[in-house]
Amino acid sequence: MLGNNIGSLTCQTTPRVMPAKNGMPCLETTAVGSGTLAGQQVQVMATFSATAQPDGSWYGECPEAGVVMSASGMATYRASAAGHTTAEGGFSMRGVVYFSSQDTAMSVLNGKACVFTWEVDAAGTAQWEIWEIN
Repeated sequence: MLGNNIGSLTCQTTPRVMPAKNGMPCLETTAVGSGTLAGQQVQVMATFSATAQPDGSWYGECPEAGVVMSASGMATYRASAAGHTTAEGGFSMRGVVYFSSQDTAMSVLNGKACVFTWEVDAAGTAQWEIWEIN
């Protein structure tokens, strides 16, 4: 069951074209931003790789390539998502993210699966909304 919204962040993304995989386009995107996660004001940085699928959709992963920093400590995360490009020239993705932290404030995320939406506009501004799964 979908639980509480535990994160709301805004990021600026920068894509980079990577070598094709199985003949399909591949993008590597860096994201830097800020917002709230687990009740903490945070900064976030990540690298996400996505590959186009034969049907025109996209699948991507952030394999332990994300870090969240707060005043009290930090967390790392891994994520995967699937989605599509938008008519406006952005991306709309849905996925799952797992956090790991030794920081007391963010350790409430340890051992939880969280789902998210990742909406990127044509200018590269992304809105990341995260919910815990109960």
